[in-house]
Amino acid sequence: MYHRPVLLNESIELLNIQPGGVYVDATFGGGGHSKEILKRLESGKLIAFDQDEDAAANAIEDPRFTFVNHNFRFIKNFLRLHKQVPVDGILADLGVSSHQIDVPARGFSTRSEGALDMRMDRRKPLTAHTIINTYTEEKLVGLFRMYGEIINARKLASRIAESRREKEIASTTELVAIAKTCAAKGKENKYLAQVFQALRIEVNQEAEILEEFLLHCLDVLRSGGRLAVISYHSLEDKKVKNFFRTGNFEGELKKDFYGNILSPWEVVTRKGIVAGEKEIELNSRARSARLRVAEKK
Repeated sequence: MYHRPVLLNESIELLNIQPGGVYVDATFGGGGHSKEILKRLESGKLIAFDQDEDAAANAIEDPRFTFVNHNFRFIKNFLRLHKQVPVDGILADLGVSSHQIDVPARGFSTRSEGALDMRMDRRKPLTAHTIINTYTEEKLVGLFRMYGEIINARKLASRIAESRREKEIASTTELVAIAKTCAAKGKENKYLAQVFQALRIEVNQEAEILEEFLLHCLDVLRSGGRLAVISYHSLEDKKVKNFFRTGNFEGELKKDFYGNILSPWEVVTRKGIVAGEKEIELNSRARSARLRVAEKK
């Protein structure tokens, strides 16, 4: 399987799909969410985005379906190009796909040897190899602290700098070996996941792009339209939660004269929805998933 969709039923149900509506799957991948959306459409339309060229092979043959092989940061431009503004709902399943992890050459897996790549869009120039071998030690410290929430980021950056002075760090296994020397005993896997997460976020500009995307969603959604976002780590989830609650990413509450919170959203999920035990048994990736849904006022 290219990718097993997470929180499939919950996300589709909360989109409140109308048979004649226009919807966006911002992270197409293997097409699992898109197929479920199409089942609920009659005369409606579905536009799917994915920057990974491998995902294009999964495009669905259906006159109601349009595939856009670009990053979802361009959602507003392409929806205007296809004359599909406003839309009735948008779904985004953030993070790395199972397919990307399972292909060692992509460099996403801590368990397989591969090049230090981690690009979701291989047309882009920046790779994990470039970061590991050319970023200053201080810049690496900031990167691992911010995007990996690694407490001993300075120690890790120092070990990387020391190793690359001897020879170039070229593979995932070389990086894993270095990082393991900084991990607490018994917590190596979690530590490695944090290291790779930080690099992946930097390579793909995920933090900046997510903010752009959320702002564009507000522009293209009709009043009453819904946005569903599935995130996999606290940094993403916090941005989404703040944006839905307050309309900004800092979580700063602004109120009107009567004390009502000024936000362009009506929050549908007061608490993030998480996967149940049965789904986690079938798909371990679902363990860290959190779904939040909001409706544009």
